[in-house]
Amino acid sequence: MKTICIPFFLLILITSSKTLAQNNGSASAKAKKASPTEVYNNPIIKDKYTADPAALVYKDKVYLYTGHDVPEKDFNFYRMNDWLVYSSSDMIHWQEHPVPLKVTDFSWAKGDAWASQVIEKNGKFYWYVAVEHGTVPGKAIGIAVSDSPTGPFKDALGKALITNDMTTKTKISWDDIDPSVIIDDDGQAYLFWGNTVCNYVKLKPNMLEIDGPIQTIDLPNFTEAPWIHKHKGYYYLSYAYQFPEKIAYAMSKSINGPWEYKGILNEIAGNSNTNHQAIIDFKGKSYFIYHNGSIPTEGGSFRRSVCIDRLYYNNDGSIKRVIMTSEGITE
Repeated sequence: MKTICIPFFLLILITSSKTLAQNNGSASAKAKKASPTEVYNNPIIKDKYTADPAALVYKDKVYLYTGHDVPEKDFNFYRMNDWLVYSSSDMIHWQEHPVPLKVTDFSWAKGDAWASQVIEKNGKFYWYVAVEHGTVPGKAIGIAVSDSPTGPFKDALGKALITNDMTTKTKISWDDIDPSVIIDDDGQAYLFWGNTVCNYVKLKPNMLEIDGPIQTIDLPNFTEAPWIHKHKGYYYLSYAYQFPEKIAYAMSKSINGPWEYKGILNEIAGNSNTNHQAIIDFKGKSYFIYHNGSIPTEGGSFRRSVCIDRLYYNNDGSIKRVIMTSEGITE
């Protein structure tokens, strides 16, 4: 066998080159591993258009109820025929459930599955919805009921709870929309709703009848989309402000006011003239749920998508301005 002699300086050069190559490869791998993975959780539903979110915290889950914009080409308005429901244990991963409710489930309604909210009482789930009435001109509020937060739901009354002829402070036909319900600490339930005028009324213990006269609340630039919630002794009434819509809010120590206007909470939500919010606490954190127009679409403002970002309170109970993000909820 012939022995090959490699000069010592050449041996060092070869060894150094190998070491350098290995180090470069290792550094490259580390850099690749260290580069952050981009996570964009907003909008949270990407295979359908979802709008007008309302959320219910029940046991160890959040149930999200949304409107459903139909992706209809060359139709530039709101085409909505049913509502959708999703659930989550962590606010990140959402499970879709079968369609729980449609406009056609209300025999007296003729269309428009607009904004809604579900609330639980004594093991039953009451869904307050805005639809177009079939015989009383204008929008109306109906109620569906179920034994499960995911439905199926059925018409609880066989008629509307609120019709357009019951609210006379405006002359428009769409002022009876966007119901929001709260059950106070003493068990008394209240229904809030409206467009251009914010209405509210007590509900009877059966959750199916109003109890007393309809009252109104004077709020600066109230447009629509009231959402009522309570946090650490304060009542919060947030709502769509002006048009295109921002979200503003007011605070009170009593459900009956007086309400102190606190300013803008959320700016115009991207490619959407409307906004509609839900605010909840879940597992020690607060969340702001809203819709925007972030999925590219020919429908623009009429094809919306639900998003979620964190919400934070100041020490005096007021709320910090909500920062809308593409990342959404990541932990």
